[in-house]
Amino acid sequence: MEESRGLWLNADNKKRMKKMFQWVFVIPIASLIYATGISLFLDPNQLAPGGITGISIILNRFTNIDTGTLILVLNLPLLAIAWIKFGFYFVMSSLYALSWISFFSNFLQRLEPVTGDLFLAAVGGGVCMSLGLGIILRIGATTGGTDIVVKLIRLKYKHVRTGKVFLMVDLCVLALSFIAFRQLETVMYAGLAIGLMSVVLDWVLYGRDEAKMLYVISEKEEEIAAYFMRELDMGVTFLQGKGAYSGQTRKILLCVIRNRLAPFAQEAVKEIDPYAFMIVTSANEIFGNGYKKL
Repeated sequence: MEESRGLWLNADNKKRMKKMFQWVFVIPIASLIYATGISLFLDPNQLAPGGITGISIILNRFTNIDTGTLILVLNLPLLAIAWIKFGFYFVMSSLYALSWISFFSNFLQRLEPVTGDLFLAAVGGGVCMSLGLGIILRIGATTGGTDIVVKLIRLKYKHVRTGKVFLMVDLCVLALSFIAFRQLETVMYAGLAIGLMSVVLDWVLYGRDEAKMLYVISEKEEEIAAYFMRELDMGVTFLQGKGAYSGQTRKILLCVIRNRLAPFAQEAVKEIDPYAFMIVTSANEIFGNGYKKL
């Protein structure tokens, strides 16, 4: 008994040490990478890459307040609402990462930009921001911003698809960018940065696999399937299964989903049935409707 208790405490200590290492070293380094994309590539070239960061870059031209400071300040009202809706850890992890991003962004803006070429700035900024964001998300933290906006909208309007909300927010920021800078070229390259960020972020979070395959065993399989089809536009197949021990027959939900939507599918299963049994595996090659031609 004592030996088992000792092993459990040792494993618990390792988790705490790992979490501490992530907060002390990983999040600051990832925030530095993220801030590099803002201050040395995008901001000096007037490229607003959507979200709170893009709005901050635009407002900086009218207020002369540092972009990093604006990123933190604009997120504070959202974090206050998120505290009520999503809990303590979500807010504190967001605030911690945002504080580092704000600090590094303000510090790096004193340096000369890496390039004045809009294409290179869009590529460099998009890659740096998505790498930094991907690392932060992988360890369970967040940078707030558009993520909070999307979560809040989805709380009230559950029929609105997540991908469409992200797209609408980014398009609004691009429109504001055109109004502020009056240069269609910068808007187009900002759009390039947004698209590149999406691709690189998927690669950082999920690897090079094309999609994920989900198996879900739940007592609420019909409700989960309806959500997948309605909200995420996923195809769903029911398999017939039978428990070896219980002898009970049950429907097993099988579906393939794009990498970028996989976290939303997993979150939906967790919300609908916290006791569901779910297997998520990589699908390297998929042939058929919506994927590769056979």
